[in-house]
Amino acid sequence: MTPTTPVAIITGASQGIGAGLVAGYRKLGYAVVANSRTIEPGDDPMVLAVPGDIAQPGEGRRVVDAAVERFGRIDTVVNNAGIFIAKPFADYTDEDYDAITGVNLRGFFDITRAAVARMLDQGDGGHLVTISTTLAEHANAAVPSALASLTKGGLNAASRALAVELGSRGIRSNAVSLGIIRTPMHQPSEYAAFAALHPLGRVGEIDDVVDAVLYLENAPFVTGEILHVDGGQSAGH
Repeated sequence: MTPTTPVAIITGASQGIGAGLVAGYRKLGYAVVANSRTIEPGDDPMVLAVPGDIAQPGEGRRVVDAAVERFGRIDTVVNNAGIFIAKPFADYTDEDYDAITGVNLRGFFDITRAAVARMLDQGDGGHLVTISTTLAEHANAAVPSALASLTKGGLNAASRALAVELGSRGIRSNAVSLGIIRTPMHQPSEYAAFAALHPLGRVGEIDDVVDAVLYLENAPFVTGEILHVDGGQSAGH
């Protein structure tokens, strides 16, 4: 590692989209700090695995501190960790609420706050990316998900607010709003039905998401953007 090697923190990094993002940022030459509850150390010395539940107060700060201790700086945070529970609103439980808001909101808040403080101290800018969902903007009666809208809609708004607040300090803030992506959280038998939600008639692939995030990483004049990677779902049905 050289003093100019950029460093990315990626949450929810043990599988699926998160694991794809770790690989994508490594190909860009980034050192990566990979966080999830179950992540295991790997063989790559430029990937630091930091297990932990970011829904717990103080966990985000611990991840940021580990990144600085190991690599000396932070350039990007990808808030990928999230919980999605689809059910009728009246059927949500207090446990559902605590789980979803803990990861989606508290996790975002803790790690982003600590990382922004470090980026401001460094004085040379940075980048925040948050993974969101098109359902926050375009509800679908077939996929009742009000708690996703409550949290991810708020994160979309926060992403724009941070872009405005921090832009003069060189820190960009964007979100990537997803349709259904082929990941381990879904059963293969569900994909035909999910494909029908998208005008393109298919579900998205992990590489679709990685390409979008890396586009934003390499787009220094783009901030405050909610980039839809949803097969056209946000355009209508």
